[in-house]
Amino acid sequence: MKMFKVTDSAFRKYGKIVDNVDFTGLVEELKKTPCPDHVVYEPSAEALEALPVMEELSRVVYGEMPIQIGYCNGHNVMLNALEYHRDSEINVAAGDAVLMLGLRTDVEADYTYDTAKVEAFLLPAGTAVEIYATTLHYAPCQADEKGFQVAIVLPRGTNYPLKGTHVKGSGEGISNEDALLTAVNKWLIGHPEGGLDEGSFLGLKGKNLCLTEE
Repeated sequence: MKMFKVTDSAFRKYGKIVDNVDFTGLVEELKKTPCPDHVVYEPSAEALEALPVMEELSRVVYGEMPIQIGYCNGHNVMLNALEYHRDSEINVAAGDAVLMLGLRTDVEADYTYDTAKVEAFLLPAGTAVEIYATTLHYAPCQADEKGFQVAIVLPRGTNYPLKGTHVKGSGEGISNEDALLTAVNKWLIGHPEGGLDEGSFLGLKGKNLCLTEE
């Protein structure tokens, strides 16, 4: 895949660099979190939320909304799925990472999406970005064999288990967005080759993109 950087103009429609918060302490603490040979996600990490940046992010970036700081770490080079939230997400990289991104405005009326429209962006070590609510994203990818460690900041409660009953849908197209909801504030479009849980909506069309392929 062609690789852009989050400093390139191509990134502007997906998000922006967060430069009005000091992430030094968060990056150092993030380096202590596990980085397995697979992908692990924790929506809330006590050690990260105990840092002063927790209050600063809530106040400065989220306008005093309650937030959570977790992480997504591991080794990955595949797209597998795309998701979105009703709010922006902050990503902070401990080491270099790669984000595969798309636009919600390119999702079809039946909630399918062509993976050929996805673009990849290098997120350098120590850099923080805001990923807009209008941006499709999923687990980060590794920039090298060391894997990735990325802090994930979201409104409190996001990505936790659902409590209510929702529409289920699979196959190539649906008419009800509720079928995409897989966790609190998480709408997911999976790829048939992405290894998702049974019952996930598999609406990604085209290749299951891989960073190591041209």
